[in-house]
Amino acid sequence: METIQYQPKGVCSRMMEIDIENGIVQDLRVFGGCNGNLKGISRLVKGMEIDEVITRLEGVTCGFKSTSCPDQIAQALKQYKA
Repeated sequence: METIQYQPKGVCSRMMEIDIENGIVQDLRVFGGCNGNLKGISRLVKGMEIDEVITRLEGVTCGFKSTSCPDQIAQALKQYKA
């Protein structure tokens, strides 16, 4: 299993840690941000393939911002794949 750390940009959360094994998200931890919502997202993405998470979360915005914590999760996974 591999753990990646990602410092999100343009959102309230400060750090994201994602556990990945064989292209599948095993766990997601987000520090800062909207606690309940991010715990829910973490549970939803567990067991999902990386590409599916990216497809579902990329482009989600938060209020007036051009990004969001879900979008930043997608960006972290895209960076991991690159």
